[in-house]
Amino acid sequence: MAATSAPIRVGVIGAGRIGKVHAANLAYRVAGAELAAVADPVAEAARETAAQLRLDRWTADYREILADKSIQAVVIASSTDTHARLIEEAAAAGKDVFCEKPIDLDLARVDAALAAVKSAGTRLQIGFNRRFDPSFARARAVIAEGGIGTPQLIKITSRDPQPASIEYLAVSGGLFTDMTIHDFDVARWLVGDEVVEISAMGAVLVDPAIGKLNDVDTAIINLRFKGGALGNIDNSRKAVYGYDVRVEVFGSAGSVLVGNHAPNAVTHTTPAGSRGELPMHWFIERFEQAYLNEMAEFVACIREGRAPSVGGEDGRAPLLMAQAAWKSLREGRTVALEA
Repeated sequence: MAATSAPIRVGVIGAGRIGKVHAANLAYRVAGAELAAVADPVAEAARETAAQLRLDRWTADYREILADKSIQAVVIASSTDTHARLIEEAAAAGKDVFCEKPIDLDLARVDAALAAVKSAGTRLQIGFNRRFDPSFARARAVIAEGGIGTPQLIKITSRDPQPASIEYLAVSGGLFTDMTIHDFDVARWLVGDEVVEISAMGAVLVDPAIGKLNDVDTAIINLRFKGGALGNIDNSRKAVYGYDVRVEVFGSAGSVLVGNHAPNAVTHTTPAGSRGELPMHWFIERFEQAYLNEMAEFVACIREGRAPSVGGEDGRAPLLMAQAAWKSLREGRTVALEA
């Protein structure tokens, strides 16, 4: 679609936790954007979100948004099982799409959605927000500029402060597909290479109810990249001290480290010792700027007539990695990724 100088009217489908974040950013913080409507099958959720944002239009039927020709784009922040279908319907309606991860839990459904977007000639951006965090983005720039030489090792720590509800976890696709998928994306993005082998170990150490879902809550995943670099990811559903997300990339000429963010950078030191703040408690706070930046990127791409930097194939690749991790865990062996 061609570039435009007019405000981009965007509808948000899904008024849950992340949908509210995107809606608020579109309403007040993204230049060149106009929040046009909010939809959620739970009518009260849509109504409350619209009221909070002083928005006149809300609906329990997302099809009203797709049918509105004055709305150029949609944000899909609904449940995972609806993503692929909504992408296809939005593409058929000529809308550009921002979709939260994952596109779907089934690779065939992902491919069908990507084919629909390609056929329609619309845009698709996937919500891998960490790419838009200023610290992660700076680390990527350092690596791309040759600041650490050739990447050789990447170490990612990703630990939530508490598990999501059992009801959510039951339909999430499990740890690798729901949580580690962000780490898989970060790994291939920062190293600038594709993963060809995955080996995973997992355990249920946080909540036995998670194990009853045939899931794990604690894991270590090892990666081998096409160019020879190695990687390691550790995950936990419960870090009692807060949201723990760190990454280090080590190369032939140095290393780059992204540490945790705290509410402030003050360290209080006395003869008894030193004390600083714990990490920010949850992802909404830690990646507040990233959520704003990714939505600004989406709107800018539409206004400027260019493709998003995080496209459909970037949604497909981490799903392949998640599937390989599950296969490795179930079969107790290293798994080569398939195209």
